[in-house]
Amino acid sequence: MRHSACLGDNGGSLNAQADFDKVKKDKTYTKFLLGSACCLALGIGTAPGIAIAQATAKPAAKPAVKKASPVVAAKPKLPPGIIWRGDRATERGFVADLARQYELSKLGKVTLQPFSTISGIDAVNDGTADVAGSARPAMPGRAEEANLTFYPIAWEAMVPITSPKNPADNVTLKQLYDIYSGQLKTWKDLGGLDEAINLYAIAAPLDGVDYVLRKYIYNKGDQPVWAQRQYMNTDVLAQGVTIDPHGLGFTSLSSVWGNKAIKILKVEGVAASAATIKDGSYPLYAPLYLAAKKDGKNFEATEKFIQYASSDAGKAIIRKHQLVPVDDAPALTGELAQNSAWVAERVQGKDVPRPVSAPVATADYLIRTQPNSVEAQAAKAQAAEVIAQKKAAKATGNP
Repeated sequence: MRHSACLGDNGGSLNAQADFDKVKKDKTYTKFLLGSACCLALGIGTAPGIAIAQATAKPAAKPAVKKASPVVAAKPKLPPGIIWRGDRATERGFVADLARQYELSKLGKVTLQPFSTISGIDAVNDGTADVAGSARPAMPGRAEEANLTFYPIAWEAMVPITSPKNPADNVTLKQLYDIYSGQLKTWKDLGGLDEAINLYAIAAPLDGVDYVLRKYIYNKGDQPVWAQRQYMNTDVLAQGVTIDPHGLGFTSLSSVWGNKAIKILKVEGVAASAATIKDGSYPLYAPLYLAAKKDGKNFEATEKFIQYASSDAGKAIIRKHQLVPVDDAPALTGELAQNSAWVAERVQGKDVPRPVSAPVATADYLIRTQPNSVEAQAAKAQAAEVIAQKKAAKATGNP
């Protein structure tokens, strides 16, 4: 059987049977028939090889589309962080809250390392910390503190503490002198039970709270005292007192205020509070400091934190903790020496009037809390004198 031939490019005829046999040998029988059918149907002259190549050709690959790299926003550069180290009383009192709010305001990171006053001061001196918390000023003559600047931040009260189970309520400055020197040893002398006083103190003589107390009582901040139980910091001391109904120790008001496991004794009949600190009627008050080294590597960031403590935001935090910002009671600074002299006289048993920054407020407090006491009557007389002086000055045109 013969088949029609497909015309080649040169117009010549081909032998259809020969082509058929050739295609069968090449195993392209089906593809050849399809190509031939196309030629016959369309009347187009195409060589068998070309028809096969066109039928088997793959479609051209599409050019790859390069994806654009996502735009990543640059992270904001955080302010440099600083390290605070100091006594636990100051940390618990207000520094922890201050540092937290400082960070929340995105002003910088503050790493807290609470332990003791002396460890904080020495760490700032050797450069392992940037700022120290201290309840005392620089120790005169101590080389490690000579190059540090102590910035007063808030007024604090140093308070005697005992267990709530102890019935005693008040202690005088003379009694404190005798207790710490080992002359007065029972609670009976303080209106309590006939039990021995278990005296708690800080082992390091330059701890802030004990330094202030000893400076007031003995006029020497590192005065050795008679104490059976000595601890590394006021935090551990306070924990010991809570479980000892015969214990007595000293700490800062802000660190134990509101703690129902602690009983705060009055001193000279006056309870410690922000109000009695501010008017000077509570006798054992002192500044809390932030200490820094001006040539320290992070002083710029440290100074920023110190300034925050004295800002309106910082003062609001300080007031929440029964502390008085330094700017709220400027008269106290000038009256520290006068107050210290009065404490020294009371320690000797002398009955002398108390120097106060706000005599009217003091008289009001004492009359409300102990109306029949000698102190209340003296404060009332002093307040009346101040009021009379103001009226006289106003009448003469010299207020």
